[in-house]
Amino acid sequence: MDRIIAYPKFTKEMKSTHKILIPNMAPIHFSMLAAALEDEGYTVEVLGSSGHEVAQEGLKYVHNDTCYPALLVIGQFINALKSGRYDLDHTALLITQTGGGCRASNYIHLLRKALVKAGFAQVPVASLNFSGLEKDSGFRFTLPLMKKAIAAIFYGDALMSLANQVRPYENRPGDADRLVAKWTGEVARQFDAGRGTGKKDMAANFAAMAAEFAGVPVTYVPKVKVGVVGEIYVKYSPLGNNGLEQFLAGEGCEVNLPGLMGFVQYCIENTGETIRLYGGSGAVRVGADALQNWLSSREKLMISAIARYPQFHAPTPFKATKAMADGVIGYGNKMGEGWLLTAEMMELVHTGFENIVCAQPFGCLPNHICGKGMINKIRALHPQANITPIDYDPSATRVNQENRIKLMLSVAKERLDRGNPPAGGARARAPLYGQVEAPLTAKVPAYSV
Repeated sequence: MDRIIAYPKFTKEMKSTHKILIPNMAPIHFSMLAAALEDEGYTVEVLGSSGHEVAQEGLKYVHNDTCYPALLVIGQFINALKSGRYDLDHTALLITQTGGGCRASNYIHLLRKALVKAGFAQVPVASLNFSGLEKDSGFRFTLPLMKKAIAAIFYGDALMSLANQVRPYENRPGDADRLVAKWTGEVARQFDAGRGTGKKDMAANFAAMAAEFAGVPVTYVPKVKVGVVGEIYVKYSPLGNNGLEQFLAGEGCEVNLPGLMGFVQYCIENTGETIRLYGGSGAVRVGADALQNWLSSREKLMISAIARYPQFHAPTPFKATKAMADGVIGYGNKMGEGWLLTAEMMELVHTGFENIVCAQPFGCLPNHICGKGMINKIRALHPQANITPIDYDPSATRVNQENRIKLMLSVAKERLDRGNPPAGGARARAPLYGQVEAPLTAKVPAYSV
């Protein structure tokens, strides 16, 4: 019989004595989320370790049949603790938990077992969740921290969208990345000053971001447009998807990743949807709907700022994305990415990104059902949809993954060469050829920082 182990908890006192390590999923977003945590008095570091050794480290302490993101996250944590760069008696780990039926809710328990096995039993693990798990944790998600976290995710979505639309066409390589670095630093400074989370500040920041990206000198030429969907970690994390965005950019593609806030809104929407479908507290449903409306008001600020420039494709409102799944997949499919995964593929096809990579951990049941399992249905509705599912796993080789993506791209390039633009094409209002010689430091609306 296994003995019961009393794992160390993250206490309130550790806020001032411990450095918290965070796995890096979405680099742009997490740099600002780290700044939000620092403002609340936490000392944090977003881990940047990557490569084959991280997966191998994870395989030592996690069964190879376990979800691939868990293996990578745990491997990244243990790789960092073994590096000798941290005081192990004053180091803690932070991991998210959705609280749903996905295996992701169990990562924290797998991590604690792995820490004991690796010889780091004294290292506490804190849970970042909205579902009431780990109630005895000293890590508190306060209202000020929540407002900064939400703002950081919206800012990250805006910067990711704008950079992905400018980077493939920029005349001076690196302009888009320099603006991303500038604005992540600017948002962190505003958080330090107690700004950047109010409606007025967010509207001004979105407007200034869009204006500066619109001012980058670019030359528009026909490019294959590729959307990326899938399991949330593998979708965004360069460690999880073997640098998928960079690979697609190297193949001459314009990439579209639906925003991270969409997943947050999906989780909140499911709270109300569960009650509508199966019954439950009316008060909880009203609260979930109110929070969703509040997020929608911020979402509109971002969308309207980007839509002001005809060369940009503005993100689709979450409610419109959800509607695209109506009649295609039931809203009761809400394990993991659930119906959102199907809805995002539909949205990408509708907006001209008919070439889609569906990135999924091998054996991820929600993704195999709501992602891979829905491809034929989507193709029946939209014959131009060119979708390829790619499994990510320690045993899957990068060459095999990239070769499968190249097969999908060969079809896309053939269509592009034949002059068949995507239906409802993104950037339809902008010329395909010609130079835009606006200065990098374009005039932007006045705002205070």
